[in-house]
Amino acid sequence: METNAATTDAEAVVANPLERRLDLSLAIADVDKDVEQRLKRLSKNMKMPGFRPGKVPAHIIRQQYGDEARNEALSESLGRLFSDAVTAQKLRVAGAPRIEVKEGDGSSAHMEFTAVFEVFPEIVLGDLSAVDIERPTLDVGAAEIDGTIDILRKQRVRYEPVDRAAANGDRVSIDFLGKKDGEPFAGGQGKDYRFVLGEGRMLADFESAVVGNAVGESCSFELTFPADYFSKELAGQTVTFDVTVNEVCEANLPEVDADFAKALGVPDGDLVNMRNEIEENLRREVKKRLQAKLSGQVMDVLLQNNPIDLPGSLVNREIERLMQSAKQDMEQRGMKVKDMPMQPEWFSEQAKRRVALGLLFAEIVKTHELQAKPEQVRALVQEAAQSYEHPEDVVRWYYAQPERLDELEGAVVESNVVDWVLGQARVVDKPVVFGELMGHQS
Repeated sequence: METNAATTDAEAVVANPLERRLDLSLAIADVDKDVEQRLKRLSKNMKMPGFRPGKVPAHIIRQQYGDEARNEALSESLGRLFSDAVTAQKLRVAGAPRIEVKEGDGSSAHMEFTAVFEVFPEIVLGDLSAVDIERPTLDVGAAEIDGTIDILRKQRVRYEPVDRAAANGDRVSIDFLGKKDGEPFAGGQGKDYRFVLGEGRMLADFESAVVGNAVGESCSFELTFPADYFSKELAGQTVTFDVTVNEVCEANLPEVDADFAKALGVPDGDLVNMRNEIEENLRREVKKRLQAKLSGQVMDVLLQNNPIDLPGSLVNREIERLMQSAKQDMEQRGMKVKDMPMQPEWFSEQAKRRVALGLLFAEIVKTHELQAKPEQVRALVQEAAQSYEHPEDVVRWYYAQPERLDELEGAVVESNVVDWVLGQARVVDKPVVFGELMGHQS
């Protein structure tokens, strides 16, 4: 088959520095021959009412399947031609090409096309020797363990009714009605609405007005919404609320005793064993969060010091992936997303960041041979398994199917890249506050 690619080099388009164009030429006779062969193969097994198998007239087969056969022949021939052309020019293609038909006068024995596509950017890693990176540090000690125990107690709090005025820390149940210019407004009313005073779930002025009221008591007060309130209709507006207290419940935290320890999964209820388990789990969680915080800094440094052009095809593909992931997440939360509008631009910046980091990571890993080693992956598997009752079963589960290791291999590669960057930059240790790292509210 004589199919010829144009000999001219791919040309860059100014609007997109990664876009290239290749002229492709296909001999019409070769395409026609390919179509005939496809139709002939099809006719051997063709079944159609009124004809014996394999005896359907050629003109009927051509009428029904000729266009499909020609499209398949063109697609496969152009695919081979394009692949040969980019290989010859040593081009690294990003995404699928767009094939454009070139207009002709119809007298040529060839069909002319132009393939428009993007290539991967050439990446030259920047010098990081003058870059400062703050490595977060935190030592887990008695204070951190005590703080975690307090959090665990609060998670198991019991609220019991009391006969007194409401105070901060109490859980109250109220009826309320809000009016603007004497008329109720949307979202300004509720029945038996429960919340804990002092947790900031309601506006501070609202909570302050409820404090001091006992069961059965009512109060009326004016409240001015903040200028940056999420509802534009209420932002900066002054309204009136009528509130009736239905219930006041006092918080009762569980004692740190054997029952508490057993509730946390310590079978013998021993408090020393409980603290040891909490410390072990806490160290793992702190290590993970410190690593995530450090990795975020490293990624920011890589992006700031290595600006690169991004193939639009890769960005669009990542946007689609993020949109699909967001839809699946909402469906799992019980939300109906079928008719929910979702705009690609919502995910554009995140997609660009992910694509850029993916390209930079790939270049660093290839250049400095930072691929995940089997012993690194196994160490991570064993570490992850330690939080389970039977770690050896978890390890066997991971290795039962190799694809289960993919996520951990990615984590090892990320860790290798982070370590490499830290070795290039100027690193200063910076202690972090336990509560901030763990995301605890003050």
